Amino acid sequence: MQANPDGGKHRTKQPTNSMTTGAADAGRSPLPDPPYWQGAAVVGLYRLGFLVLLILAWFWASQSVQRNIIPTPWATAEAAVKLIGEGRLPDALLSSLSVYFSGYLAAAICAIPIGLLMGAMRPVGKTLDVFVFALSATPRVAFIPLIIVLLGLGPQAKIFVVFLGAVMPIIINTYAGVLAADDELIEMARSVGAGKGRIFLRIVLPGALPFVVVGLRIGATIGLINTVVAELYTAVTGLGGLLAVYGNTFRMAEYFVIVLTLALIGVVVTEILRLIETRLGRWRQRS
Repeated sequence: MQANPDGGKHRTKQPTNSMTTGAADAGRSPLPDPPYWQGAAVVGLYRLGFLVLLILAWFWASQSVQRNIIPTPWATAEAAVKLIGEGRLPDALLSSLSVYFSGYLAAAICAIPIGLLMGAMRPVGKTLDVFVFALSATPRVAFIPLIIVLLGLGPQAKIFVVFLGAVMPIIINTYAGVLAADDELIEMARSVGAGKGRIFLRIVLPGALPFVVVGLRIGATIGLINTVVAELYTAVTGLGGLLAVYGNTFRMAEYFVIVLTLALIGVVVTEILRLIETRLGRWRQRS
């Protein structure tokens, strides 16, 4: 305690040794992040282990369920080799991929600018959003008879069915990403004289990227589903056609080959989008 000139007493603050604290903090070096390849290797091992568990569960199910309903992994592999050797699987795969990617890429090219426009120009967004949400909630199968009447049974009809399935999730998520832009950052940019174009490119667009990628992923999944649906409802071709043929004739080994092929397409497309998201994330951080 230390006396006051007025006779009162006050507590003296104990000085903090900031230099010592700073030196101690400086001495603690942060742990470096592990290299990317190490993290990828660990994830790959986890996925491989889970895949082994799935194959074991598949084998157990094939032995437990009534015979010939669930084929064994070995019988499915033999059927895959046979379908590849006969050329049926490669031809069907090429046909389905051409329909799928044509419709999906057309959807992405149209949907991203529309979503950005709806978010950047609020009157446009307020006008169109109710129609976009209504169309998104409508089952795409309901449009197939009309599409067949207008476009026939050829690839154009299938591509348009895929387009309808993929376009709405991309529009909605892109629109939501623009609306979720940080208002404080925008006000700070305006206060230093940034124009609308610079704000959009430096703040709004980078902030919307995660939403856009989510929309692309959802659109890719729905687009793949619609590819099979279109091939079932129109001319029975591609993987969807083989799915119908082998399912109706109870050739379950061949049927499982087609199902696994569709699953593999979904995995590959998802990983490609994840890689694109990682590359765009670096640009987003720089922005």
